[in-house]
Amino acid sequence: MPVIAGNPTTGLMLGVSPGVSFINGNPETTSISNFLGAFIYTTKKQLLTSVRGSLFTEGDKWVFTTDIRFNINSQPTYGLSTRSESADNTIIGRQDDGTIDNLFGGPTREEMMGFNHFRLYQTVLKRYKDSRLFYGAGYHLDNISKIDDNQLDLTATPQLLTHHYRYQTIKNLPLNGYTQSGVSLNVSFDSRDNIANPYKGRLASASFRINPSFLGSTAPSSQLWLEYRDYIHLNKARPRNLIAFWTYGWFVTGGDVPYMFLPAVGWDMFSRSGRPYTQGRFRGEDLSYTEAEWRFPLQRVKNKIGGVVFINMTSASSRTENIGLFSSAQFGYGAGFRYMLSEKNRVNLGIDYGIGRNGASGLFLNLNEYF
Repeated sequence: MPVIAGNPTTGLMLGVSPGVSFINGNPETTSISNFLGAFIYTTKKQLLTSVRGSLFTEGDKWVFTTDIRFNINSQPTYGLSTRSESADNTIIGRQDDGTIDNLFGGPTREEMMGFNHFRLYQTVLKRYKDSRLFYGAGYHLDNISKIDDNQLDLTATPQLLTHHYRYQTIKNLPLNGYTQSGVSLNVSFDSRDNIANPYKGRLASASFRINPSFLGSTAPSSQLWLEYRDYIHLNKARPRNLIAFWTYGWFVTGGDVPYMFLPAVGWDMFSRSGRPYTQGRFRGEDLSYTEAEWRFPLQRVKNKIGGVVFINMTSASSRTENIGLFSSAQFGYGAGFRYMLSEKNRVNLGIDYGIGRNGASGLFLNLNEYF
C-alpha cells in the first residue's frame, strides 16, 4: 500500500508499506503468518525502513518472530515518568558551581534528538505438544549512533541541559551512541484465531532479556516484558462487534539501561501503543500501558467497512526522581475507520485520529488492527 499520512513523530509521511499474509500449511491447523514492511520518507527528513512479522510453520509447531529496522530518525524526547512536573518541563541549566537551577522549571518544550537506529530481533518459539503454549529463546540487538542532542548547549551560561544528557551523565553512560545486545527467554499462550485481526482468543506472554557486556552491550542490564490481550464479543451474530483489550508492563530489572532503550510508549514491536502521542513521549525505568478499543461494523450485513473508538492509559516511573509507577498516568483517546482489504485473511486498512493532553493529536495510518 502507498503511505500518505502524518503523526506527531514524523510529520507528513510518504512511501510504501507492503504487507503479506499467508498460511504455511494446513489452514485448519496452521495460523496465518503475517509480515509488514516499510520504506518511508518524512517531511522531518526521516528515513524509516523495517520488516516485522511472525511466521508459523505447519501445524504451528514453530513460530519465528522477526523485527529488523534501520532508521535515520529524529524525534522529541522528554523527561522520565508520566508526572507532569518532570515529564513536561525542560531543565533550565547548570551554574558554574555545578548546581542546577529549577531542575524541571523551564517552559514545556520538546527536546529534539537526531539519531540513527539499527535493530535486529529474532525469536524462535516451539509449541508445547497440542496446546497453545509456546516457549523459546531470542536474540536482540539495538544500536543507536550519531546522536544529535539538539537543545544541549554546554557553552551557554548557565549551561542548557537536556533530560538525555542528565540521565546519561548520572549513569556514567556515553552521550553519542550506545548498543544493547542480549538474549531472551520467552513463553506465551496464544489462542487468537487471526493475529492480524483477532475476533476471539487471547494472548499472554512474558519475555526476560539479559544484555551482558560480552555480547556487545554498552552496559550490562536486564529487562522484563509482560503482556496480555483479550477480545470480548458484544454480539455473537456479528463477531466483528467486540471490545479488544491490551495491556503490557515493561520493567528494568537490573543494571543501567541507556536512555533511548528505556521502556517507552510507542516502542513496542509494531509501534502501536500510545495513540495519539509521539513515539517515546512517556518513558521511564518502569512502564505500564493499557488500552481498550470498541470495534464494530458499519454495514448491516457485510464486514467490509467498520469503525473503532479507543482509550488508553500510560504510567511510567523515574527512579532518579523517586517517582513510582502508578503515581501518575496520562490518557489518550480517539476514533477511526476500517476498510477490509482481504475478507479471507481479515487484513484491514485503518485510519485513526487521536487526541491527548497538552494539545497532542495525530492521524495514524496502519495495516491490520492495532492489537
